[in-house]
Amino acid sequence: MEKIIIAGGTSGIGLATAKLLADKGASVTVTGRSEEKLAAARTAAPGITAVSLDSANVTALKEFFTRNGQFHHLILTLSSAKGGGPFATLDLEDLRAGFEGKFWPHLQTIQAALPWLDKNGSITIITAASSTAKLPGTAGLAAINGALELMVPILAKELKPLRINAVSPGVIDTDWWNFLNKEEKSAAFENYAQGIAVGRIGNPQDVSNLIETVVHNSYINGTVLNVNGGLL
Repeated sequence: MEKIIIAGGTSGIGLATAKLLADKGASVTVTGRSEEKLAAARTAAPGITAVSLDSANVTALKEFFTRNGQFHHLILTLSSAKGGGPFATLDLEDLRAGFEGKFWPHLQTIQAALPWLDKNGSITIITAASSTAKLPGTAGLAAINGALELMVPILAKELKPLRINAVSPGVIDTDWWNFLNKEEKSAAFENYAQGIAVGRIGNPQDVSNLIETVVHNSYINGTVLNVNGGLL
C-alpha cells in the first residue's frame, strides 16, 4: 500500500488532501502541533492517522521518521501567517517569525525524511501565490514562499530520481485567514474575488485535486504549479 505523510495536514488544504488520498486507497499520516486540530482531523477523516509533531523540532522529526520507516510521498502544508504588511512599517521580527514558522520547518522536515523516502517517490511543497503576485503588502510573504520555490528545480536535480515540486495556491478559504475577524475576512474575499478570473475564492479541494495529480504523475518534476483561479 502507498504510504503518504502530510506535514501540517490537520486542517485546510492538508486535510482535504489527506481525505482525497485516503479515499484513493493510500495509507495517510498527517502531523501537526495542535492537539485540538489533531482530534478534529481524526473525527473528520477516520481513515487517516494523525500524529502530534512539531516540524520546528529537528530531534522530534528524526525520531518520527525513524519510527515511521519507509514511505512513498511527502507533502508539506506547513504554514505561517507571519510576515505580511507594508514593508516600511513591517516588523522584521514578525517576518523572522514567518521564516521560522514555514521556511525552516520545510527544510528540516525534508532533510529528516530523505533517508526514508522511496527513491521513486515525491516531495510536494505548498507555497503561495504571494511569491509571484507582486501585490503591495506581501513582500515578506513573497520572500518566504519565493525562497522555497527557488529551491525546487535545484533540488529536483540533486535528489533525482526522487521528484520534488511545489503547488502555489491563490486566495483559498482556510484557517490561514483567521487573523482577520469575520467581517474583515468577508470584505477581503469579496475584494479578491473581483480580481480573480473565475470570479470566486478557492476552496481546499481546488488545491488538493492538483496536489494528488502532482504526487502521482511521475513526469512532473522540478516545477511550481499555480492554482489561483486566474488571480495573476
